[in-house]
Amino acid sequence: MKKELKILGLSYSQTQLGSYVIILSDETGFKKLPIIIKPGDAQRIAIEIENIKPQRPLVHDLFKTLTDFYSIDISEVFIHNLLEGIFYAKITTTNGFDEVDIECTAGDALALSVIYKCPIYTTSEILKEAGVIINDDGSPMSEEEVEALSEIEDSEEEVTTIKKRIVSIEDLEQMLKEAIANEEFEIAAELRDKIEEIKKEE
Repeated sequence: MKKELKILGLSYSQTQLGSYVIILSDETGFKKLPIIIKPGDAQRIAIEIENIKPQRPLVHDLFKTLTDFYSIDISEVFIHNLLEGIFYAKITTTNGFDEVDIECTAGDALALSVIYKCPIYTTSEILKEAGVIINDDGSPMSEEEVEALSEIEDSEEEVTTIKKRIVSIEDLEQMLKEAIANEEFEIAAELRDKIEEIKKEE
């Protein structure tokens, strides 16, 4: 049975240096699915979420341009398998008549989901096997927090969780450092401007 997921958080991985962890949540908001993704995928997700417009198209943008030209859309992302800690995903493409499933990495699939604004799904089995009860930033919950969450239905705490930033300033700053290190100066400039904008708003 398919379960719809939403993106709750994206942060630098403290366990696998050089990678990022994206936190997905089921519809209840209690069960979280953390997935390790590559920096490039994390950067593209952050850029889309923060509404940053790169001066030059990135790889996922090239894909979007091609599919738009040929009137192809992505209708959904499906994280369909988990083997030895690796998530397997596929995107469902459609031209309005035919549907074609294309296998890809979970990181690419999630990056495309934010670009195409399409739903993300997984199976009940994967959520049961790999889903955990953690905070939106990936830190473990205390027993008291878990107990409190189980009693919450439509409380203010749930509303507060929804309003939290998906990508923190600290993680945007980490992406800025990586962009500079990789000599991606245009992206670095866009990230720098976004960080300054957020700091002014706060």
